[in-house]
Amino acid sequence: MITDPWFYVAAIPAVLLFGIAKGGFGGGLGVLAVPLMALVVSPLQAAAVLLPILCLMDLVGLWAYRGKWLWPELRILVPASMIGIAAGTLLFGFMSAATVKIIVGIVAIAFTAHYLFSTRRRPDAALPFFPPAVGIAAGAAGGFTSFIAHAGGPPISIYLLRRPLDRTDFVATTVLLFAAINYVKLLPYGWLGQLSAENLRTSLVLAPLAPVGVYAGVWLHRRVSDRFFFRLMYVVLFVVGCKLLYDGSTAGH
Repeated sequence: MITDPWFYVAAIPAVLLFGIAKGGFGGGLGVLAVPLMALVVSPLQAAAVLLPILCLMDLVGLWAYRGKWLWPELRILVPASMIGIAAGTLLFGFMSAATVKIIVGIVAIAFTAHYLFSTRRRPDAALPFFPPAVGIAAGAAGGFTSFIAHAGGPPISIYLLRRPLDRTDFVATTVLLFAAINYVKLLPYGWLGQLSAENLRTSLVLAPLAPVGVYAGVWLHRRVSDRFFFRLMYVVLFVVGCKLLYDGSTAGH
């Protein structure tokens, strides 16, 4: 089990934020969890510790949003995401910790930039509508970034936010999609040796936070302003993304 107290200073809020995002805000800001934890441990170990916890969160989310997801979107995104997971598995041995930090940092910064671009458009300037065919690319990208750092939210969100979904449809659909992705990821993670005894014991210690975070997200879904929550989290996401990009770029120098 990881014993460094600084790890838990980062991991506890990371797990809670992932649960809150998954339970009430579509899961997109779950991308913040691995970058936060990667400030203390390698991003690969952070992802491995988080995966069993995410699988537990998925069970809570599936129950909370049961029957509310949209199958037409899932029939496109779930098979496409499996392509991304397969690509991540094949490329895993070629990615160093520094490379993963750079990838996660770029995803975090790009997600923040996308959010700022979307919110600064004029109210009468409609966002482009993405046809279902684009969902194949979004699903594959989401599966790949989810495999690397549980950061599948950005590409999936960019696609689904252009579809005719209301807020609950969006959250419920992402809950089922990432449940499928996370449970499939258990197989390659185990095969690649990422589910070690040390990582699993650490996951067990953090596991009680999973339902707390998800149910907090479900509760906040109806009570807290999206604008306040997202603005605060995107500021944190941008800062952490810059730090990881810097660390990855300067590794070995």
